[in-house]
Amino acid sequence: MSVAERLRAKTPTRRWVGLGASAVVWFALYQVNRPFWDWLIGGAFGLDLDSRLGSGLHFFFYDSVKIALLLIGIIFLITVLRSFMSVERTRALLGGKREGVGNVMASGLGVVTPFCSCSAVPAFIGFVAAGVPLGVTMSFLIASPLVNEIAIALIFGLFGIGPTLLYVGAGLVIAIVAGFVLGRLKLERWVEPFVFETRLGGQVIDSTFGLTWDDRIQMGIEEVTNILKKIWPYLLVGIGVGAGIHGWAPEDFFTQYAGEGNPFAVLIAVLIGIPLYSNAAGILPLVDALHDKGLPMGTLLAFMMAVVALSLPEMILLRRVLKPQLIATFIGVVAVGIVGVGYLFNAVLG
Repeated sequence: MSVAERLRAKTPTRRWVGLGASAVVWFALYQVNRPFWDWLIGGAFGLDLDSRLGSGLHFFFYDSVKIALLLIGIIFLITVLRSFMSVERTRALLGGKREGVGNVMASGLGVVTPFCSCSAVPAFIGFVAAGVPLGVTMSFLIASPLVNEIAIALIFGLFGIGPTLLYVGAGLVIAIVAGFVLGRLKLERWVEPFVFETRLGGQVIDSTFGLTWDDRIQMGIEEVTNILKKIWPYLLVGIGVGAGIHGWAPEDFFTQYAGEGNPFAVLIAVLIGIPLYSNAAGILPLVDALHDKGLPMGTLLAFMMAVVALSLPEMILLRRVLKPQLIATFIGVVAVGIVGVGYLFNAVLG
């Protein structure tokens, strides 16, 4: 019996009980993910979770499972929801004259979803597949790792209200403006075609009108399976690269080549930050240490923004759904914004 036949054979009660049980299992796995790897790597194997080896292994396994779960949950939900609404209607609502408003809304959503750059990729894929304009979705992809409540609280505690407001304002401006610019460039041709396809029973369908609930659930399952098949090698490679460079902090190199007095310090800071991988909370201790050594705040904020918004693992993950031309354009637009903010902060705070 095929998946479709098994779904249609279910009564409504069995269908909803099955979905509820699946949701409970998903939530339980998400909740125990970190404690399990803490116990296995730090307890069973006795590795120091603060060491390069221990933290790297923990990062690889924890993030791989976390992002896989996010892909499953987010893509399934968005696929079922978009089955009630055509791609054309979604684009009409969020595109055109309202695109600027959409960039603001997407950036605000990114602020309240404290994802790292790789964790934001599943939501990005789901939004693009649902027909949300590419530029609007880019605003979310930039804002989610760049500005979050944990980073805001830590920056406020370390540096006070002034730098905190500058950080939040600059992050939102970069996300909104960069997303708007990318949207104006009409780069959808550089998104892999499978992202825009709606499938049912393995076949691409043009309309979701008249679908049953069983059809919509099947679409969600098929979409999750299809995207996981396509993205899992990139997921493992991206997280593997992140694990390899996790915790690496080029403090001495940074102070030597991006220190005070170097007119290219902000640019160098951004170039150093892009290959690294961390969330804002993870990179702040290094930022604090470098600040104590006298490095300008604008240079440090540019470095932190490059680390959390333009990480190499994120680009590897995005490669399966975006073509190299779009990834390069995305990096270029965001990097220019970050460099500009860094020099502006140094001028204002210097």
